[in-house]
Amino acid sequence: MDKFMQAAIEEARMGLAEGGIPIGSVIVHQGRIIGRGHNQRVQRGSAILHGEMAAFENAGRQPAKVYEESVLYTTLSPCSMCTGAILLYGIPKVIIGENQTFMGEEELLKSRGVEVVVLQDESCIELMRSFIKAKPQLWNEDIGVT
Repeated sequence: MDKFMQAAIEEARMGLAEGGIPIGSVIVHQGRIIGRGHNQRVQRGSAILHGEMAAFENAGRQPAKVYEESVLYTTLSPCSMCTGAILLYGIPKVIIGENQTFMGEEELLKSRGVEVVVLQDESCIELMRSFIKAKPQLWNEDIGVT
């Protein structure tokens, strides 16, 4: 497995161990992780700290050129909010662990010229399936479903 997707999975597992939602992400620039994060909505009582948003937050302020040369890895297909951040900062490529448990805005990303690669990684799929089965109400809250 790609070491960067493995880092995103480690972030997802960290989030789960903290009592949160197991979604992780890393941003890679020139072969180096510049930002990493996991969903922290539960842990920090945040409305916006999805895995990708946490990775952007932890990458900090970067020149536009850095983001335009970066790849974002995420364990789960990005939602509308995270897709907006990807588009805003001009990330040209997104590598997704899986989209079977949740299909985000992949078509929007593609329509805006972002290269989208979906791995259908079994560990990502199982992590989310187990979580959704164990905590369906929390999952629905995270994706905005009542």
